Amino acid sequence: MSINLESFILALEQEVANYHTPVVDLIAVQTRDAFKVLVATILSARTRDETTAMASRRLFNEAPDIRALACLSEKKIRALIRPVGFFNNKAKYLCRLPDALKPYANKVPDKLEDLLKLPGVGRKTANLVLAMAFGIPAICVDTHVHRIMNIWKFVNTKTPESTEKELRKILPIKYWIKINSIIVAFGQERCKPAAPQCDCCLFEQDCPKNGVTPRLGTGTNL
Repeated sequence: MSINLESFILALEQEVANYHTPVVDLIAVQTRDAFKVLVATILSARTRDETTAMASRRLFNEAPDIRALACLSEKKIRALIRPVGFFNNKAKYLCRLPDALKPYANKVPDKLEDLLKLPGVGRKTANLVLAMAFGIPAICVDTHVHRIMNIWKFVNTKTPESTEKELRKILPIKYWIKINSIIVAFGQERCKPAAPQCDCCLFEQDCPKNGVTPRLGTGTNL
């Protein structure tokens, strides 16, 4: 393989500059509001960006902050966020969030160990909040990052948590915050989980295509 990890990230950053921006990134850029970044990230799990964006807008119209969220019933939250994936569970998490934030003066904490105590928050969500809401170097590994890092053989891991651990060893810290945004955009539009568009990919000649079944070539850049 002729491309190392840092070269890959730099080239990919240019490639995705005009791609669709992941919804949580847009919310972070627009508001820098840790509450909204956290909630949107919880809503985004197993959900298309378009659905997350609409659900987030409906919810934030009713509850723009944690105090307003505390006034909503679980039933009301469920109606506002439907049809995001697992909306029943996410409504429960969001209903419990105001009480969970009371020890932090009703603010979203900026430490990983504290974020992981919040309902519905795992390492992916916690790291994304640290990176996007607080600008703290953190590697958010979702399914796209985990999958593509293994396709390229930069890591050889079975879980996103293991991928995060390995990337902490090999990825320069200056790329920690941006890697998720870059690779999620690439994974959504080009290196898709099903029928990745290898035939019109910038990296087609260099990619090891580890475990990949490319779509049939079309001869055009789609």
